[in-house]
Amino acid sequence: MHKIIDNLEGIKNKLKQLKLENYQNLKIIAVSKTFSLNSILPLIEYGHDHFGENKVQEALEKWPKIKESYPNLKLHMVGKIQSNKVKFLLPVFDYLHSLDNIKIAEKISSEEKKNNKKLKIFIQINIGNEPQKSGINIKDLDEFYLTCVNELNLNIVGLMCLPPSSSDPKKYFISLNEISQKLNLKELSMGMSNDYLDAAQCGATYLRIGSKIFGERD
Repeated sequence: MHKIIDNLEGIKNKLKQLKLENYQNLKIIAVSKTFSLNSILPLIEYGHDHFGENKVQEALEKWPKIKESYPNLKLHMVGKIQSNKVKFLLPVFDYLHSLDNIKIAEKISSEEKKNNKKLKIFIQINIGNEPQKSGINIKDLDEFYLTCVNELNLNIVGLMCLPPSSSDPKKYFISLNEISQKLNLKELSMGMSNDYLDAAQCGATYLRIGSKIFGERD
């Protein structure tokens, strides 16, 4: 068996050992940024169908032809999206995990009308209130969410966060779960290679895992 497939199965086995109620609904996004098709194809052929990229340009170079051959694949934009790249999102991506400002939201709404396609979108929350990180401040979330849904007709499916690296992530994951329940949002994008087990225990439905699957990047 290919090493990358072994890595994915190892992650699944660790998650199974947690005996989570929502295990069947838990999605692993294999974050394939910087990795070539040679690394990605074994997972696709194995049947894995959720992948993530953090740069639009790289995704445009790698994924359109793959998605033609494997139409069931779902591609997630997990990085920060620049305003001038929004028009390239719709043709290749199915999910956006990093919406955090109204200008981008308005552009997505406009592009969705042109393309007759809707993204599934996560609002990124600056859960640790860190000035260097992207994300909506919690106090601004309600107004932003209502604008996105009611005025821009965006399909907001859940919330995403990157907890502070210097402290226990669990309290931040729990907090995001509580916030999502208040908005009646079903999906939680939280947990990466170093904290995915904590995130899964705190209600994550999408895990964004890169190096634990593909190995360390150069």
